[in-house]
Amino acid sequence: MLGLGTAAQTAGSALMFGIPFLLPWLRRADGLSLAQAGALAAAPSVGLVLTLIAWGALADRFGERAVLTIGLLLTGGIALASVAAREPAARGVVFALIGATGASVNAASGRLVMGWFGAHQRGVAMGVRQMGQPLGVAAAALVMPPLAERHGVGAALAAPAVTCLVVALLIGLLARDPAPERTTADPSAGPPVSPYRHRPTLWRVHAASSLLVVPQFATATFAAEYLVSSRGWDGSDAGRVLAVVALAGALGRLGAGRWSDVVGSRLRPMRQVAVLSAACMALLGLAAHTGSWLVLLALALASVVSVSDNGLGFTATAELAGRSWSGRALGVQNTAQNLAAFATGPLIGALAGLRGFAVAFGACAVFPLLGAWATPVRDEHRADSPADVRVSRE
Repeated sequence: MLGLGTAAQTAGSALMFGIPFLLPWLRRADGLSLAQAGALAAAPSVGLVLTLIAWGALADRFGERAVLTIGLLLTGGIALASVAAREPAARGVVFALIGATGASVNAASGRLVMGWFGAHQRGVAMGVRQMGQPLGVAAAALVMPPLAERHGVGAALAAPAVTCLVVALLIGLLARDPAPERTTADPSAGPPVSPYRHRPTLWRVHAASSLLVVPQFATATFAAEYLVSSRGWDGSDAGRVLAVVALAGALGRLGAGRWSDVVGSRLRPMRQVAVLSAACMALLGLAAHTGSWLVLLALALASVVSVSDNGLGFTATAELAGRSWSGRALGVQNTAQNLAAFATGPLIGALAGLRGFAVAFGACAVFPLLGAWATPVRDEHRADSPADVRVSRE
């Protein structure tokens, strides 16, 4: 189940988050500005934002297997149809639809993994599942630029689309939904209380995670463009280097998950990673400003550290929400993060166009600092799991 959930996350991420690697070819073909290119790369986030909570509710109601299978089939099919899109506006619409259907993976794959592992293993298990995103990005970085160079953008999009279809079939054949949640509650009790009703803890986790997304998407969206346009790299060479960085980010998520299991906390490590992310973005801005050879090292560090906290926020969200609300809560978590991601692309692109990448990267250091402040470390273990809290039918 962990392998299937991770495969689903990898396939969906390769398609939804591989678009930034195509920006040099899209800009060349369509004459896009940096801000326009950033908006196009962020288009999947629009679809994600509009449908994540709905997919989470469907997973809570009908189970993970059905949602993952249907969602990935739709995602792969739409991506194959996108090959016919030629105008920037049409591409933007199709990319948004890919995000709308791919959102099924973000909500349901995490819920699948959470249901099959106990609290002492969830950090590592969710770390493995969260490795799917950087693994997908790494695969996209290796495969999509060479395909775009040799055969065009359509061929580059077709490869991850076919992968989504294959993984959908595997999940439909092999996946099994976790057993229903056991509870000692009174049989006469009603449905679980919303975990959002009486405490702000989950809202603070969502807010902190959204702030931490900004440096992640700033580097993911513009790393290839920066290396090509500002440092004179070949697009395929940049893709290969960034694939290695993405793999390191995957290991960072796994390490952060293990760390959280050992210390018995998701949010304390998350706050510490946030502070480190701010330092890395400040270093990246300084290195880009001075033109130092250290800029590649700083870019790699910022890219790895900025993705390492992601699994911690997801695990904390699911644990605080309880099994019966985890699909919707993970949908809210993803929605908040993708709102931040959607804003990050065009805003950072516009700032880079006006003031340069050094200023744009350096400005991102502010957001993880705010995220560290917002992380509710003290409230993590005060909150009782809402899984056992029931509303009286009376």
